[in-house]
Amino acid sequence: MLEICDVLPDMYFIVNANGLLIDVNQKGKTITGSRPDGLGMIAFSKFLAPSFRIQFETSLKECLATQANVSMEAELQRTNQSPLSVELFLSYYRHENGTPSCSCVITARDISDRKRQELDLLRFTNLAHNTVNPIEITDTEGKIIYVNPAFERASGYAKDELIGNNPNIFSSRKHPGSFWQKMWQTISSGKVWVGEVENRRRNGEPFYTQLLISPIVNADNKVEGYFGIHRDLSDQKYLEQQLIHAQKMESIGMLAAGLAHEVGNPLASISSLVQIIQRTSDDEFTQEKLELIKSQITRISRIIRDLVDFSRRSTYEVQLTDINKTLRDAIEIIRVSKKAKDVIFNIELYEQPPMLTLVPDQIEQVFINLLLNATDALQDNSPNAMLPELQKDKIINVSSALMDDALQIMIEDNGKGIRQEDMSKIFEPFYTTKRVGEGTGLGLWVSYGIIKSFRGEIRVKSKESSGTTFIIRLPIQS
Repeated sequence: MLEICDVLPDMYFIVNANGLLIDVNQKGKTITGSRPDGLGMIAFSKFLAPSFRIQFETSLKECLATQANVSMEAELQRTNQSPLSVELFLSYYRHENGTPSCSCVITARDISDRKRQELDLLRFTNLAHNTVNPIEITDTEGKIIYVNPAFERASGYAKDELIGNNPNIFSSRKHPGSFWQKMWQTISSGKVWVGEVENRRRNGEPFYTQLLISPIVNADNKVEGYFGIHRDLSDQKYLEQQLIHAQKMESIGMLAAGLAHEVGNPLASISSLVQIIQRTSDDEFTQEKLELIKSQITRISRIIRDLVDFSRRSTYEVQLTDINKTLRDAIEIIRVSKKAKDVIFNIELYEQPPMLTLVPDQIEQVFINLLLNATDALQDNSPNAMLPELQKDKIINVSSALMDDALQIMIEDNGKGIRQEDMSKIFEPFYTTKRVGEGTGLGLWVSYGIIKSFRGEIRVKSKESSGTTFIIRLPIQS
């Protein structure tokens, strides 16, 4: 009966109302290993994996009762081979001679390739969804159609804000048009593109990544979309900037000693001449101007002294130092200044921190420099600050804590903050945001050198109008 179906790719079986096999085409015989002498004696369900037999019997009853087509997925057992995934289509069939007996035609279609693809898709979906690397998929026009949770965390955007948008929604605008044009030429030709990009998170912070974009190509070698995976380079970029900054500080330190010598000697001569003229002249105007010169010489001398302190190897004695005591001593020194009279100091120090091998005077000078800067940052002379209803408490928070193998000290103020464009310059010599005469621009530079000499790290976090936090990490020696 099914000889005509021998040329078709699917398997065909005819079963009676009891599910016994009546006929089968050649493809079905080959797969199941059924023989002509077994027709009418073998239940079709015996060819199915045990877990599908009850479902098949239910589907067969439904097909015969309703005379409607029924479909189900199952696994067909093969002789000496692994089960074959198939989709079964059950169709009601009445015999041509008009007898009341009826049967069911079962079409079995091989879906093993589809099942493998579904499994591959499931594996990929889980991999893409759970990986720590940000992943995005776009259509051929560059519109985002998928992002994983890691991409949401990295960019700061929610998935709903990204789907349907172009990736330039988080572009930093730092790369020229030719950069992206070359990228599009590469991926649209079916090739993989790799490059380093700087994007912007939703809050405006930079986001550095190595981006790999691969075309998604169908069976006809036609590009259907693009798959992009990011590798976060933020930590690497930060370390590179720290290394460059450290090298710059080292070079400046080498120049500082020579500069101090070249300026110091002529300055000493000028100071001596000023003193001689003061003793030989009674003119009031002359004396007034000479005092002004002396004050400026003192200021230059202080700058030179700071330069020398930074550039030369310390001659202070290294000893075990109690950081808590040093911090409290520095705070007490600052408290007595006129600028700190309205400042609230919140102190929260780690109890009994390990003793660190430091130069107490030097580390205390670092704390004093940072506390002085914090105090200065709280002095807001803007017109709005003079209005009582707009005034806020001046607060400096000082804390210490153990962090892995280091002791971390934080000095935080709620002052005017630092502009973003100034953040990369604050540890450079002679750079200051204070008015002329109020600072030399060497305090943070010297502090940076001292902390680095102890193999420590000093960082700053700040937002304009929201305050500044200096973070010092000092290694704990065993």
